[in-house]
Amino acid sequence: MYLRMAKRLLVETDKRLLWKLAYNMGYKGMRAVQKHKRRLKRGEFFPPFLYISIVNSCNLRCQGCWVDVAAKQQTIDLPSMNRMIAEAKAAGNSFFGILGGEPFMHPEILEIFAAHPDCYFQVFTNGQFITDEVGKEMRRVGNVTPLVSIEGTEIVSDQRRGRPHVFSKTMAGLQNCLNNKVLTGVCTSLCQTNIDDLLTDRWVDRLIELGVLYMWYHTYRPVGPDAKPELALTPAQQRRVRQFVVDTRVNKPIGVVDAYYDDRGNALCPAATGFTHHISPWGDIEPCPIVQFAKESIHDERPLQEVFNQSAFLKDFREMSASATRGCIVLERPDLIKALVAKHGARDTTARQAAMAELEAMEPRGSQFDPGHEIPEKSFFYRFVKKHFFNDFGAYENPVMPEGLQTSGSASLPVVERT
Repeated sequence: MYLRMAKRLLVETDKRLLWKLAYNMGYKGMRAVQKHKRRLKRGEFFPPFLYISIVNSCNLRCQGCWVDVAAKQQTIDLPSMNRMIAEAKAAGNSFFGILGGEPFMHPEILEIFAAHPDCYFQVFTNGQFITDEVGKEMRRVGNVTPLVSIEGTEIVSDQRRGRPHVFSKTMAGLQNCLNNKVLTGVCTSLCQTNIDDLLTDRWVDRLIELGVLYMWYHTYRPVGPDAKPELALTPAQQRRVRQFVVDTRVNKPIGVVDAYYDDRGNALCPAATGFTHHISPWGDIEPCPIVQFAKESIHDERPLQEVFNQSAFLKDFREMSASATRGCIVLERPDLIKALVAKHGARDTTARQAAMAELEAMEPRGSQFDPGHEIPEKSFFYRFVKKHFFNDFGAYENPVMPEGLQTSGSASLPVVERT
């Protein structure tokens, strides 16, 4: 399988782009993680990877979306992006996840990529703004991989994305990437309406045949103004997803990304471990994309390293999350998020100004943390990479609930029902 994957990488993508991936993301990404580990030992903090929502606007209206896509357009402008990326590079970072809204609605997105040839960008996109010209420019700059979101078959996609003809338009954008030999991935937010269609060998084989080189299965998180909890996966389905991912990694010549488990199959949260935090289109520094509260901003006058290192809000979030669960604190313990926001007087970072009401309306539910059902990696490659570069960084070893964050019943941290 490793030889088949190596052949695909050599044959199906531009060799210069492959080198950019190996050096800017691979080598420099590993170096960023090692610097992160050394900072933690010194009692300092700066996440080795940043996820940045550069625009709130989107042409689709997806079920369960938490972004203010219909509000007045807000972008992080090019000077602010350049300053933030430069400061992150000074801390050793080289990889940036680019989100929205729909990132390709940002008028300067291609200029952002071109301005930082020593970095690597992964763009979460619906693909519908990727023309052949955009594909050619991504190939020219060489430091970007589009991760195209496909949410189901033709009928399910229209239902999930809130617009007609979504599947065909997205597939056209995907093809424009592949025609230009851009290293391209496909991601899916698995839910009740698409799991049986897209969590299958047949779907994976189709992506391989098209030339897609990696994929990413997210699990649907019922948050935001129209949460749609009926779409959430059951614990048994989440175990099914994990098993499928582990098996696919050793059986199919395609990369499979996940962000919720270490090499032994233990659950983790990238925000709780300090692996990453999120920047909103308004420049707010949030714990993660679905925790839409903040105390700090990239527009603060202080250097970004100082902002991250001195943020009591982000520090308490990490410690609180690690104390409460190895899973998603938002899903399992929304009461603790409320307590955190109240303690720090964090501001609602949404345009709709309804994040607290949405939090209060949430019913606690299970997440990826499923004690007793851990599924370890089978692949030597994934075991090695996760063990050394994607783990909990000691966050869960001796967790202590930050003072002032106890809520009713939280002293004993009851486990959310997962059966």
